[in-house]
Amino acid sequence: MTFLKTIKFAVAASALAMTSMAGAQNYKEEYKLSLVVGTAFPWGQGAEIWANMVRERTDGRINIKLYPGVSLVQGDQTREFSALRQGVIDMAVGSTINWSPQIQELNVFSLPFLTTTFAGTDAITQGEVGKKLFEVIEEKGAIPLAWGENGFRQLSNSKRIIDSPEALKGMKIRVVGSPLFIDTFTALGANPTQMSWADAQPALASGAVDGQENPLSIFVAAKMQNLEQKYITRWNYMNDPLVFVVNKAVWASWSDADQKIVRQAAVEAAAQQIQIARKPLVEDILALGVGVSDLTQEQTAAFVEITKPVYNKWKSRIGAELVNQAEMAVAGAK
Repeated sequence: MTFLKTIKFAVAASALAMTSMAGAQNYKEEYKLSLVVGTAFPWGQGAEIWANMVRERTDGRINIKLYPGVSLVQGDQTREFSALRQGVIDMAVGSTINWSPQIQELNVFSLPFLTTTFAGTDAITQGEVGKKLFEVIEEKGAIPLAWGENGFRQLSNSKRIIDSPEALKGMKIRVVGSPLFIDTFTALGANPTQMSWADAQPALASGAVDGQENPLSIFVAAKMQNLEQKYITRWNYMNDPLVFVVNKAVWASWSDADQKIVRQAAVEAAAQQIQIARKPLVEDILALGVGVSDLTQEQTAAFVEITKPVYNKWKSRIGAELVNQAEMAVAGAK
């Protein structure tokens, strides 16, 4: 009887080992992670931290390679989520702005002046609104794991200090491929010009475009002082959370244990990435000879007032209930 039990145990152990080997054989040699920027930026650093954590903790079973410049979709950042959903991309640390054309609800973060503080941003992403948005992303075909952050987008230009909507009139401002951004800058009297970041850099350098809006970390890493950007207005008009995400089919191909590892690594990497993105950079920028201006409450109020029709228009498009919840979260954070 003991001998038979030993035989049965050996057979079961062998079957388990074979199953594990088969599962490992189904894993890809490389998983493609899409990024808009490289690892010189906090955004890219977060992705690199995540990839390294996963590779180490899975003993190399999940080997992630970074593809910056949205090279997997020929540089078109607005196509990134569609490619992720279709399986062209395995993983991504993506911008809510870039994914908003496919996921309308993500436009909530781009509503002008919804929140101007990190506390307000955290109240949205870490609360009920953040949970609902993760549910929406999953319904669209991807598995969201953690919120990161690109940061508050500040306004820079080559012409003058911007302290009122009037100062923006007629100025050519590069914006991302989002209709909400077009509406916002049109309302402010500017001439919004939609283009990829790859196209924006030579346009800024040549003076074909006067200015742009991006977090200060992007300004520093991209060395925008060399792109004729001489003035910065810190207005915190919107923040751009990032999403650490995995293609649904890829996620399903991993063992439960590896899914837990990847999820936990994403949470830890995102927390580190947010800290990096929120590092104060004003002194560094001033040292570059670039002027940095902060708006007073009264000046901010003028921008809020003129963009309010845009806010209300997009609130109904995004979903009034979701936006109301976001507004309540921000109010509670104050």
